[in-house]
Amino acid sequence: MQHADLGTAPALDGRDLRIGVVQARFNAEITNALAQACLAELRALGVGDDDVRHVSVPGALEVALALKALADTDDYDALIALGCIIRGETYHFELVANESGAGITRVGLDHMLPIANAVLTVENTEQAWARAADKGRDAARVAVEMAQLMEALS
Repeated sequence: MQHADLGTAPALDGRDLRIGVVQARFNAEITNALAQACLAELRALGVGDDDVRHVSVPGALEVALALKALADTDDYDALIALGCIIRGETYHFELVANESGAGITRVGLDHMLPIANAVLTVENTEQAWARAADKGRDAARVAVEMAQLMEALS
């Protein structure tokens, strides 16, 4: 039986990977911070700037459609979703959070393509700022790790 060391994360090597990043512009200061951290981490992992396609969409509900358009090209080893949904006074927060998450997951499963979901769903801006840099870096690491895993499994 083959099995990986389940307690150890694999060495991450982003060289030769092509990564698509879709960033929602709603709550732009926060999503820009997510994107800066994500793109810096991709570079640190060896992903070349020419191997990253970074596009923006109006908000979290539009992220899945742009991810699907990128996935349809078969040009990417992994995708990254960046956004920030902050709870308001209405049910709209739940709708946007649930539907954006479901859409992102569906694209990944339909295309058998890893998608790192870093669409923050938070109660307030303080929570968003507290998470932005870490989640941006995490998204880059997840994308590279899952791209490596999918290659190993194929």
